[in-house]
Amino acid sequence: MSQLNELDLPFSLLQFYATAPYTCSYLPDKRARSQVATPTHLINTEVYGHLVRRGFRRSGVFTYRPKCDACQACVPVRLPVDRFTPSRSQRRSIRAHADLRARELPLAFRKEHYQLYLRYQAVRHAGGGMDQDSHEQYAHFLLQSRIDTRLIEFTRNGELCMVSVVDVLNDGLSSVYTFYDPDLQSGSLGTYNIVWQIAQCVANGLPYLYLGYWIRDCPKMSYKARFKPLQGLIDGQWRELAFRAR
Repeated sequence: MSQLNELDLPFSLLQFYATAPYTCSYLPDKRARSQVATPTHLINTEVYGHLVRRGFRRSGVFTYRPKCDACQACVPVRLPVDRFTPSRSQRRSIRAHADLRARELPLAFRKEHYQLYLRYQAVRHAGGGMDQDSHEQYAHFLLQSRIDTRLIEFTRNGELCMVSVVDVLNDGLSSVYTFYDPDLQSGSLGTYNIVWQIAQCVANGLPYLYLGYWIRDCPKMSYKARFKPLQGLIDGQWRELAFRAR
């Protein structure tokens, strides 16, 4: 059962179980386990917000957090947006993509989004398995949600450049997943997208942008440390992280 203090949370009917060990996706020499919150139909936006503040994340309707036997490398992270000042490289990214048009679309399958997703996976995460996702797997991952989820499409001169999925919580946005055209080399679309999400938080009076997990020794997650000040959930408390120079 969960380590959560259920007296403090409005979901005493939830149950939590640990998965069997599996190969870690981020540290291949490690074995991982997850703690899963069930039943999924009770996890609405309010309940999910409480879970996110305690280190949970979702993939489709599957809500989980790392609960590994001998590793605590995964750190839930969030950015207090009112203290964020973009770096020089982040300002360059903003200028490089200032002509992008963002629009919110219904959370539904679109063939052009799926094709962009496969291209992105094949170039940026080749061999990771997701480059072979069927459209059903894609939809289960990004288009199934029981909470307040937004699908944002970014275009330039009518051409699709990027798609981002975000959850709207009562204290912030939670970044679910973003994929973009891997052939666009000018500026960083990924960086621009996070800065765009920060701006949306500010515009809507939401104090935090939740960025999922950060692992110090995982190069794929190093970009998160460039958004400062970054807070991590350490021993049940959100604390500002200090990063060693590399």
